[in-house]
Amino acid sequence: MTTESGPSLIPVTLLTGFLGSGKTTVLNHLVRQPELADALVIINEFGEMALDHLLVAHSTENLVMEMSSGCLCCSIRGDLVKTLRDITWRFSRNGQRQFRRVLIETTGLADPSPIIHTLMTHPQIAPKYRLDGIVTTVDMATGMHTLDQHPEAVKQAAVADALLLTKVDLVSDEQRQALLRRLDRINPAAPRWEVRGGEIAPQKVLNLGLFSADGKTPDVVRWLREEAYAPAHEHAHDHHKHEHQSHDHTAHESHGHHEHDDGHAHESHDHHDVNRHDDHIRAFCFHVDDPIPDEVLTNWLELLMAFVGSNILRVKGILNVEGSAQPIVVHGVQHIFHPPVPLPAWPSEDRRSRLVFITQDVDREVVERTFEALRQALPQAGEPTA
Repeated sequence: MTTESGPSLIPVTLLTGFLGSGKTTVLNHLVRQPELADALVIINEFGEMALDHLLVAHSTENLVMEMSSGCLCCSIRGDLVKTLRDITWRFSRNGQRQFRRVLIETTGLADPSPIIHTLMTHPQIAPKYRLDGIVTTVDMATGMHTLDQHPEAVKQAAVADALLLTKVDLVSDEQRQALLRRLDRINPAAPRWEVRGGEIAPQKVLNLGLFSADGKTPDVVRWLREEAYAPAHEHAHDHHKHEHQSHDHTAHESHGHHEHDDGHAHESHDHHDVNRHDDHIRAFCFHVDDPIPDEVLTNWLELLMAFVGSNILRVKGILNVEGSAQPIVVHGVQHIFHPPVPLPAWPSEDRRSRLVFITQDVDREVVERTFEALRQALPQAGEPTA
């Protein structure tokens, strides 16, 4: 099964992060930018504070109003599905939808997975929307304590496509480096941007998905970022790169981008820290050289989802499936997979299947052994070979 793939669907950006981590301050800045003038903003539950250029009345009804910047805001206490279903006609004039993208700010205590599942699979939502990116704010001052005390905060950081580091001026360099190393383990691939006063360039948080709004060829390399999951020993130099990139204070956002090429750069010397904080997060890339029989792929993913699905926080992959000339893209969050999407062509000469996993208490060996067992077993079950 395939879905409508790409630009014709409405892109949705999910802004998440723990209570007090600065989501609303970031949102206040973003909605004033020209890039968000054609966006509709949904505040899922009332935020920690009102957007400062809106008068948000306390009411049990959904609130819908036009922002001074021209974009629209819908603040809800109820059913997100109903809101997403209704906004396409509520915000239309002469039959034309008045917004091109949606930004959802989630409540700080929430696990973002249910919203992601809604976008991926709900029969009334998935045909209209696509997840463009998950952006998570991390308070540098309280981040260590929050991650220690709240599993939801670990999930918010783990599933992010971009991490916004706030309150950087309130921490010592030692505290800062300790949190950066911890984020290396939780989510090695997400770019990080230091944010001051909520200021972040919109291009840092928009168009993070596989498909960009302009309809260009899908950017698989940027979306997958498999090089970030490389083994630790290959990138032992990376610790110094963090120090260099994080001390340029000439701009609010440009200096904080940790486009690091490692997944576990600090694995050996951080082992004590990881055990002490006990996040149980694993991040790794899984490669398969030969085309995968469709039956093996289907059974493998179903088996993983059935037994450890809730512990597989996020999966992204480009697959070479037997009998298909086109690469197939898969994307899963916990036990829910978006229907596979075929791409027009392979992005490079590399025809291997590549899947990146971020898991909780599920080791790489479990994933590999399950795949190998099925690959060896299923051909004997009557699957002909070419």
